[in-house]
Amino acid sequence: MTDVYGVRPLQVGRHYEIDYIHSYGEVSDFFLGLKDRKLLATRCPKCGATWLPPRRDCGKCGARNEWFEAPQEGKVHTFSVLHFCAEAFLHEVPFVLAYIELPGIDTVFLTRIKGCKPDEVYIGMPVRARFRRLVDWTPNDVWFEPK
Repeated sequence: MTDVYGVRPLQVGRHYEIDYIHSYGEVSDFFLGLKDRKLLATRCPKCGATWLPPRRDCGKCGARNEWFEAPQEGKVHTFSVLHFCAEAFLHEVPFVLAYIELPGIDTVFLTRIKGCKPDEVYIGMPVRARFRRLVDWTPNDVWFEPK
């Protein structure tokens, strides 16, 4: 194979490793809340829209949102049973990924359902939040279980 200049490209594979420092920026309070076993959402003071996962700015009117504590009990809006996934979770398949409706929240919250078999999950099922005791600072620090 040649490129436009008549040169045969040489490709060499090399192992590459890096420590990545990530910032959650202005939604960091959500992850700090998980450490304290709280679900923190945002509300627009202008139009009243509520967001979980939180947003710094309102997706409807653009105003700066304010933080508030969301309820920890809700119901399954819809779900999917995963039989294949990223390598880090392969040992847990099959598992349930679900959108959760929470009272007073305009959006649905994507999370995992644990504490039951995948075939026991149903739309409308009442659920409650559970939190990892030692946080990883990821969305996996919270999941929902049957109520």
